[in-house]
Amino acid sequence: MPSVRVQAESFDPGAEMAALLAGRTDVGGVGCFVGVVRDSAGGQPIRSMTLEHYPGMTERALAAIAAEAEARWALQGCTVVHRYGRLLPGEPIVLVLTASPHRQAALDATAFLIDWLKTRAPFWKQEESADGGAHWVEARDSDDAAAARWEAGTA
Repeated sequence: MPSVRVQAESFDPGAEMAALLAGRTDVGGVGCFVGVVRDSAGGQPIRSMTLEHYPGMTERALAAIAAEAEARWALQGCTVVHRYGRLLPGEPIVLVLTASPHRQAALDATAFLIDWLKTRAPFWKQEESADGGAHWVEARDSDDAAAARWEAGTA
């Protein structure tokens, strides 16, 4: 059963990995991705990013994405932590951890999860520019292309 959390508070990737691996000796590889707020977007400096979501709906969507990863790869565990609220440059946004007997399954599942989280997780992002203006972040074609490889089975 995957561990999925949506929270305003920051997280400690090391503590999350320790919890995932606690008491396990059947894990041979851990895949890890930590997404962090950049200080610029599109070549322009940003002051912050605000993520909004619908409680309940978001957790269900993330749980379904994590369950899909567990169905596709032989995973011993999976952790997804996604933050919401106002985040500053340098702060972590998302954590994906996967544990498997073999490294390739863990790495592939991690890539799948982050690609699908970028395109299928119901979050709305607003960037605040250095001058105080704000705009909603549109979906990117490159994110859709990355996710499409998992649908086509080419990855």
